[in-house]
Parts: sequence; C-alpha cells; structure tokens
Amino acid sequence: MTAIEAFESLRTRDVEDFDDIGLVLDELESRPLAPAPDDVPFLARVARGVAFVTFAYDIDGVAMEIAKYGMAVVALLREEGYEPRVHCVGGNFAEKVDVVLPADCPRILLHTADGWDKWEGGKWFARLFFEDMPQGSAASRKMAAKMWSESVRMAEELATLVADEEIGLLIPVNVNSNPGNFALALAMVLVSEVTGCPVLNNNHDFYWEGGRPTEERPPGEPPGPRDHFFRNHENRAFFDVFRRILPWNGRRWIQVNINPLQSARLVEQDGFAADRVFLVGTGIDEGFSQPRSPQLKLEYRRRMAHILSDGESTIAATPVADFLEHTNAWMGDQHPVVCGLREGTMLDLASPDTLVLLQPTRVVPRKRIPRDWELIGALLQHPSFRDEFERRTDMALVLLVTGPVPIEHRSDAEDVLNAFVDVLDSVPESIGERLFQAFSVGNQNHPSLSESLEIFDIYHSADMVLFPSETEGRGLPIPESAAAGIPIVCSRYDPVLVFDDVVGANRPEDERLQYLEFPESTFDDDLLERITSMLLDPASFADRTRHNRDVVRSRYSLQNLQRSFSEYLLRLETVYEP
Repeated sequence: MTAIEAFESLRTRDVEDFDDIGLVLDELESRPLAPAPDDVPFLARVARGVAFVTFAYDIDGVAMEIAKYGMAVVALLREEGYEPRVHCVGGNFAEKVDVVLPADCPRILLHTADGWDKWEGGKWFARLFFEDMPQGSAASRKMAAKMWSESVRMAEELATLVADEEIGLLIPVNVNSNPGNFALALAMVLVSEVTGCPVLNNNHDFYWEGGRPTEERPPGEPPGPRDHFFRNHENRAFFDVFRRILPWNGRRWIQVNINPLQSARLVEQDGFAADRVFLVGTGIDEGFSQPRSPQLKLEYRRRMAHILSDGESTIAATPVADFLEHTNAWMGDQHPVVCGLREGTMLDLASPDTLVLLQPTRVVPRKRIPRDWELIGALLQHPSFRDEFERRTDMALVLLVTGPVPIEHRSDAEDVLNAFVDVLDSVPESIGERLFQAFSVGNQNHPSLSESLEIFDIYHSADMVLFPSETEGRGLPIPESAAAGIPIVCSRYDPVLVFDDVVGANRPEDERLQYLEFPESTFDDDLLERITSMLLDPASFADRTRHNRDVVRSRYSLQNLQRSFSEYLLRLETVYEP
C-alpha cells in the first residue's frame, strides 16, 4: 500500500472513540516496515533533508537547543562529505526568532500545530486536560473524532513534506513527551509509520514530571504543575492512547532525552529497549567563553540601552505604578520597557556604576522571578552593600529579564512588578529612585544600531545572573553564565539529580561548576556578603571565572554534541536497515 493509499484509508476510517484509535495503532505496529526508498546510503538520505518539528519557535530554551542540534547535524554530515538541508516545522514562528534560528533554515508552517493555549485558542487543550471526559461519553466520542481528523490532516501535510523535500530524518522536539498538542503527537506517529521515515525523538519535558493523579498524591504533598494531564486518566481508552504515543515506541524511533531520570523511566517503567534510549547534552557557543574587556561590556550595555529605550542611549523609566495599570495592553505588543520609581527617573545602563542583574529566561511561574527582587531587597538591607550603595550616589541597580511573557502569563509579569514595588516600599526614595526593572522581551537589535547583540553579549553585559527556578529539564543559564565568566545565584531546582548533573556535583572538583545557591527561605548574611563581594570586587574572583570556563569547555563543547549525534545516527541506521 502506498502512502497515498494509506492516508486515504486513515482519512475514511470510522473512528467513534479512543478505542478505535488504539486499534489503528495496533495495526500500524503490526504492518511491515516500509522499505528504503532507494539504494542511497543512510547518511546520504538523511542529508537530503532533516526536519525538526515542534509546536512553536520562540525565544526559549527549546528553540535554542534546536539551533544547536541543527548545527551539530550539519557539521557531522559535512564531515562525511554531504551538504545537508535542515528544515524547521512548527505551528508558529515568533517575530524575533531570527536571533535563535539560522536565517538560511527553511521555516515551514504546519497549520494548528501550536501548543497549549495557542493550539486553536486552547479549546482542545482545555477539553482534554481541564474538563471531564468520561469513558464512553458523548464528550469522549466527540473529542476522539476531532483529534483523529486533525491528526490525519497534519500527518498528510507532514508526509507531503517528507516526499517533496526528500526528508530522511524527522526530529520532533517535545511533541511526543510534553502534550501541548495531542493531535500533533498522534500525527507524528502516523506519518512515521506510514512513510517509514526514521525518527530521532527529542524529549525535554514529560507530562509525568511534576504531575500525577490526585488520588496517587501522598497526604500533604502539594499539587504538581502538570497534574492537569491526569484529569481524564480514568478514561482508560483515552489515557491508553495518550501514554502510548507520549512517546511512541516505534520500530524506527529512538528516544533522546535531556536528563538521566527521563531515560531511566522509559527503560525501567515503560519498557523501552535500553539501546534505543539516549541522553543528549548541550553545547555552549564559544562566544560565551571569549573574555571581554570592560570597554566591550559597556558597549554591550549601550546597545541594550538603545533596545530598551527605543533608540536612546539614556533610558527614561516608566513609573511602575502606571505600567501596572496597563499591562493588559502591553501584552499585545510587548515592546521593551524599563520601570522605575516615578516619572522622570533616568537609567544610564552604560555607566560603570550601574549593576546589571540578569534573569535570562521567559516570564513563567516555574522561573520564580519575583524571588530575584526578594534577594535584591535583602541585599539592600545588608550593611556592607547598603552602605556602599548609599555612599556611591551614582550607583544604580537594574534587574534585566530577557525573555518574552507568554500571553497566558500576564499575571506572572505582574507578580514580578509587584515584588519590585515591595522593594521600593522598603527603602528610602534616595535608594528607590536608583532601582529598575527591565524587560527586553527577546529583542537583541534596534534600527538605531549597526550591530545587534548576541545572546552571549547580553551575558557579558551583566554583573551577576539570577536563576531561582523551581524545576528545569536541564538549566542552561548555569553553564552559559559559567562560560561567560559571570557569577550565578541559582536554586537547587527539581529534579535535584538533574541539577547535580548540570553542575557536576558528583564529578571530581576540577569538573564541577562553582555557583552560589539561591535559598528556599531566608537569605543569610554569609550569602549576602559573598554576593556583595562579587558585585563590588569582581576581580577578586578571577580564579573562579577561569575554573568555570575550563569546565564548560571540557564538558559542554559543541564538538561533544556533534559526537553525540554521530552516535544517534549510527543507531538509527541499524534500526532502519536491520
């Protein structure tokens, strides 16, 4: 049966509930594997076309990792004598994503493939995971029919791409692990099984990380951030399909996870073959590790000032109270903004007397950005820092948050601003007028500038990185700040095993990253004194800077990432041509 005939059969399939979808999956698993389309060597087929598929491309960790993966694949295949073509497929491409994705990478829009609240306005996500859908109910039947039709349509679109662009490798990222779009996850299964295209399934987050059914939560344990994925787990027909495709244990699939806990779960609990489950590290661009002069640091700040002020070198801050009244309107365009105490407050970002504390993330709850202001508030009450800040009347302090605010997280941006207000209320006006909250919302260029900022330039403009995250699949700001030689105060986030792996807690001392721990409760005097020293006398920590840079070069090089992808492709070749 040809792919066209197979999709015609799927399109006309009578699907009345999720049991019927389960039967289709049974049939796909038992049908013969499609043969290779020609006698071309496996790597040559891959080089013809590699397609990354995810919900949306934005200024976030997933898109940044996809860019690195793409570079690793291209470098690897070029070493083998091929000139590879890499495509990015998704339901949405953010306006500013050019700062992450290579300009020459074709971007292919897949209709209705965006995730969560942006998947057709969030209505299907809500009905699957926030509303009751009992097994055998009208709601369950209606949802199964809708998910089936959407999945077949997207699978056909992807199959057309596979044929037209001669795609030899599909790399879905989070599609079949964190269910932002159930229909897209099912579509990935359909297209891979019908076309026979091999899949390197990359998983950053799983639905069960921080989620479980209410009745399985031990007494006293607070709800998890992903409990909603278990809302309809008693609808066994639905949940069996859900678990089966997240991720799919396909014969031409291998799983590539970003932390060892994920791999252990797939092998030990879900029955995946250990030789088809891999770990992927990350690569840190050499631009992070290149030392920068004090003059360059101020130049990067000057460029950021133009971005934040819409073309001016000095920034007139927006009164935070006024901005809080208009956050709803701001969410629509999200232009860069700096908030201060009152009208007329000015910020000279390029001044060497300005302290820049960097939160290099989006504004989402698990990043716990309001905690940054709690730390700053404690620092302003710490005698050695407070005395110096009062004495040096030209000194200012700004918290720069670089990522955008997802439309559904307006209240989280307001929480950051309210935490800023709490600090302003706790200090005299002479200090408050020198404190600022800045949001660059993913912007790294402005028409007034001849040269844009790179991500590593923004790190090099900072005096310290703050990262009080609650949970992370990896935690990129830690090795990035280490490579840039910028001290970081970071929480020991969950899963702790992942955090320990990132910093090298169980490695020899010369392979461990050095950091300050963001506490879960109060800020003790020892921590505040160490932060004060790092901010006011950074040269005294030169040995620490060199150590962290050496660790990153050893553990997080792009060459290491390339070697990992060589291993994945070798395994896929044996899977494809057993």
